[in-house]
Amino acid sequence: MKVYSSDVTMDPSGFVVLADAVPEIVQEIRYYSTYNFIGERINGYEEPCALLTAEAARALRSVSGELFVQGYRLKVFDAYRPARSVKQFVLWGIEDRDIRMKEYFYPELDKQELFVKGYIASKSSHSRGSAVDLTLLDMKTGKEVDMGSPFDLFSELSHPDCRDVTQQQYENRMILQEAMVRGGFEPIDCEWWHFMLKDEPYPDTYFDFPVSAAYLRK
Repeated sequence: MKVYSSDVTMDPSGFVVLADAVPEIVQEIRYYSTYNFIGERINGYEEPCALLTAEAARALRSVSGELFVQGYRLKVFDAYRPARSVKQFVLWGIEDRDIRMKEYFYPELDKQELFVKGYIASKSSHSRGSAVDLTLLDMKTGKEVDMGSPFDLFSELSHPDCRDVTQQQYENRMILQEAMVRGGFEPIDCEWWHFMLKDEPYPDTYFDFPVSAAYLRK
């Protein structure tokens, strides 16, 4: 792949379809649906599939194997995110008065606070292709493991180290976090579901090709 420092590119050659690399992972791509903090499908999400750099997918396969033995499957909400999607987030936060999803995703905050508190950024690590949002699925029950707050709830309750959740919910977060860290990923301090590959292959490059398995296979 030809990489340009601090550039935005449409070149998907270093990416893979996550379902091809890790078939046992469950996917619910929220930004392809209307059930997200904006309330509509996000620009650039042309298929409900997760894409990642080959390196991140390889590391996630190792994590998935470890957790599978423990009785869990990984469930992914988002992975690679085009730069155009992030631009939509920013414009929505600055200019759009629509708050139809406030009660579900940011009930305690005004939209502008989402930037101040770090929940939305003008540039996202997801657009570099090695970040992923995910949770655990209990194979015995077929249900998501209780993490004490849902995905994309912008609240202190979603901070990984928040102790306002139950002990079991906190331990569930730590099962996920510890497995991801062992697999080479780094957590962030405000979202229990977000992890980024520590040795990401394109640390200075942002991508803007669509979320589409078909696009990768052209």
